[in-house]
Parts: sequence; structure tokens; C-alpha cells
Amino acid sequence: MQLSGVGVSPGRAAGPRVLVAVGLPEPAAGPAPDDVEAEAGKIGPAAAEVAALLSDRARSATGEARAVLETTALMAGDPALVTTAERLVRERSLPSPRAVWDAAAEFSEALSASGGYLAERVRDIADVRDRIVAALLGVDPPGIPELTSPSVLVARDLAPADTAGLDPDLVLALVTEEGGPTSHTAILARALGIPAVVACAGVLALDGPGLAVDGDSGTVVASDGTVRAVARTPRATWDGIGRLADGHRVKLLANVGSAADARAAAEAGAEGIGLFRTEFCFLSAPEEPTEARQREAYGAVLEPFAGKPVVVRTLDAGSDKPLAFLAMGTEPNPALGVRGLRIAFDRPDVLDRQLAAIAGAAEATGVELSVMAPMVATAAEAAWFAARARAAGVPRVGVMIEIPAAALCAKEILAEVDFVSLGTNDLAQYLFAADRQLGAVAELNAPDQPALLRLVGSVAEAAEGAGKPAGICGEAAASPALAPVLAGLGVTSLSMNAVALAQVGAALRAVDLATCREAAAKAKELVGG
Repeated sequence: MQLSGVGVSPGRAAGPRVLVAVGLPEPAAGPAPDDVEAEAGKIGPAAAEVAALLSDRARSATGEARAVLETTALMAGDPALVTTAERLVRERSLPSPRAVWDAAAEFSEALSASGGYLAERVRDIADVRDRIVAALLGVDPPGIPELTSPSVLVARDLAPADTAGLDPDLVLALVTEEGGPTSHTAILARALGIPAVVACAGVLALDGPGLAVDGDSGTVVASDGTVRAVARTPRATWDGIGRLADGHRVKLLANVGSAADARAAAEAGAEGIGLFRTEFCFLSAPEEPTEARQREAYGAVLEPFAGKPVVVRTLDAGSDKPLAFLAMGTEPNPALGVRGLRIAFDRPDVLDRQLAAIAGAAEATGVELSVMAPMVATAAEAAWFAARARAAGVPRVGVMIEIPAAALCAKEILAEVDFVSLGTNDLAQYLFAADRQLGAVAELNAPDQPALLRLVGSVAEAAEGAGKPAGICGEAAASPALAPVLAGLGVTSLSMNAVALAQVGAALRAVDLATCREAAAKAKELVGG
């Protein structure tokens, strides 16, 4: 029997199947503890123990793997999670494991409602939850078992902290029943050269002692468990300059959301930051962080890129992103409601304080600053944002192109700003009406969809006509196979997770501009064929 999923890391491999245990069962809500204060007091030390273990693992890792582990450690030690769980013990007389479980559910619901990058962190929260609950129960946390021989790993999904520790010598291939092409699992698998297929429905129930996995076609079939020749993409080397074989420049930048991400990106040789997600400073804040607090937080991220270009995205929040101090209420369809720049129309003071903090952090760290706004739909909105950003002292202003309407009006938008950046993750979601978190429609969110590429090409053409740059900061940028097509479409920069930089850089160096343009033309022809 053959199953199909989404191939996210190329190569083929076959070998014995090893199942990764699912998360811990839901802890009981009773009996009520005799001493609620003593019970609540167990949570902080358990969380600190988990954070310390993850931090120790991070110190022995490098690059993106270290950044992932550091981020997970920060989540484990997040005072907001601990405080919420302690409160649930006191208010509901819950055992501490159940209180942690319920507290994590509240955080997961908030992140899931946020969509995009933040929704992908729901898996991280579940991982942290299971680790803390396991520490409280005195049991081993679920995760990848110790491998003694080369095997194919099969899981419902994998936590980024587990993926970061994979040994390519023992993991022949990776298959998950859930997940999508933009997940950390996909990105790290590509970086490690491990063939991988995600969103493979039914793989957990597939009979047979082994699996044969094709990361190019996305197919998985049962096998006898014999280890067969592995075809893998060799690890790439890159000199830190994004260019084609003929010297044509395509800057290779990094997507970051924390100081750990920025350090990993600098170590990986990123030419700058193409997307700095500023939401991390706001996520667990009961009230709006002060301008000084924001400036300090942003400075820690910008510091590794002194003297280099950095693009900061303003707060991507709103009615679907329940930040306490915004108090946006509810909407019937929040993904299509007041979010991103739209919230600033009613709360320009929040935007103005953030712009001032960003400008201050840039001046203190010496980066070449650009700032862009999310969820821009019209040229009028772009002009409104540009005026406020320039008034705050931002030298270079742009907007995200992640709504199809903005892509179709790129010429008019480019007349108001200095650059645009295509957020292909959300652009694909809106273009195909396909939730990027839903495995059943994962194929529609694949970055090589012809309709998506045609939109990218039209925006790049408009930017070239205006003499202004158009970059990509969605995960389409992280595909070595797709990078030449994007260059051929006219994209001037690609921004991605740091772990993908070397492979993309090597892929671009192997082709010239004529070859890229030919590949782009073929991609466009698929739409009309």
C-alpha cells in the first residue's frame, strides 16, 4: 500500500520503522490536593528543571538547532505559564500536572488563533507541557526513543526540540502524519539532509516492519525493514554572499523572532535580517510594554547585525491575536478581521510607540534599518503607514504583500513605499483559502504552486518597473529547488530560517540568470496549460 503526503526534504531511504511516542495522556483533574500552596509550589521547580535541561542541550548544539532549543527552554521557564498553572491549582484545587496541562491549553488556544508563525508554536507549547508534566509525575517525557541502528522515524508530529537533536547517521528518513511544509520539522530535516514527508495521513496505521520514503514525490510505502541505499542531498557550503553563477545578486537574509534566532542567523552567515517578527515582546505581557522595554528587547535581536540591513515588521496582532492589552473582543471570522496594520488605525498610539522604540534600538545598535507593516491591502493604507514611520525617523519604509489584493495593486503600493516583501505563507493561505496549519490542505500551501508563483512574478515585475526591491520572507524562500525560480521571477532577496541559508546559497550559485528566467517561465506556463 502506498500513501501520499507532502515531500519537504528531498531524497529516498528505506529501513525499519520506529514509532515516536505520542504525548502524555491527559492528567486527571483530581483528587484535590490537601495543601494547594504546596501543590502550586511544585510547578516552578519542575519548569525550571525542564528549562535547565533544554538549555544544557542548547549549549552543545549549533546554529538553528541551538536557537530552537534555547527558544523552547525560554518557553519552559516562561513566568506567565508557571503563574497561570499556579493560579489554577489555587482557584480550582487541581493537581499540579493537570494545572500545567490546562494552563498550556490556554496558551495554545491563543497561539492557534494567531495563525501563521505563532500558530506553528503550538507544537512547542505541547512539548513544554509534556516535559513539565513528566517532571511533576516523575516519568520520562515522550519523544524520540534512543536509536541504536539506522531507522525511519514515524510520528504524529515532532516537536522542534526533538527535531533539533536528530542524528542524520541514525535517522534514515522522517515521516509525520500531521504538520506542513513550513514547519520547523520540515526546515530542519532539509538542513540535515534527511528525506522527509509530512501530512501523510494513515502512516501511523501502515502495516509492515519498515518503510520506504521518497522525500521528492512525498510517497511512503511499507517495506520489509531492510536498510537500502540512501539518496540524500549533500550538506551545502556557502560563502555568505547570495549570488548566481554569473554574479547576479540575490541577497540571502534571515527570518528571526528572538535574540537566539538572530545569533543563529549571524553564525550561519546571513547577509542581514529580512523579517524580524516583533510579537515575542508582546505575547505574555498583561499590558503594553513600555517604549524603553521594547527598545531593549529589539536591541538584543538587532545587535548581532550591526552595520548590516535589518527589516523589522511592526506588531502583527489584532482581534485574532489575543494580546491582553489590546482587548479586541471577538469577531465571526477573525482571520479576515481587524489584524496587523488594521488595529493601528484605531490605536495609532501603539504603533507610534513601537516605531519610536524600533528607531531607537536601530540607532543604538548601528543596523541599516527598514520597517514594514503587515496585512496591508491598499495603497492608501501603505501611504498612511509610510507617513507615520517616516515621522518616527525610520529611513526606509515598506509593506508586506500577503493579501492577494495587495499583490494585484503592487504598482500603486510601490508608489508609496521604498520596498515590498512577499509573505508567501499567508499569501498562499488567502489565495487558496487553505489553512496552513491543516494537514488535509497542506498541498495547496506548497510554495511551488503555480498560481502563487504567478502572483510573485507580477509583484516582482511591478517592483522592477518602480526601481525598488521586492523580497520574499515566507518559507518559499527556504526551498533550494525553488530559489532559482524566484530569482528568475525577479525577486531581489530571499529571507528564511537560518538553517536553510547554506543550501539555498549553494543552489543559487549553481545557476545563471538566464537559466533562472527559463525556469520561471516554465513555472508560469503551468498555470495556463
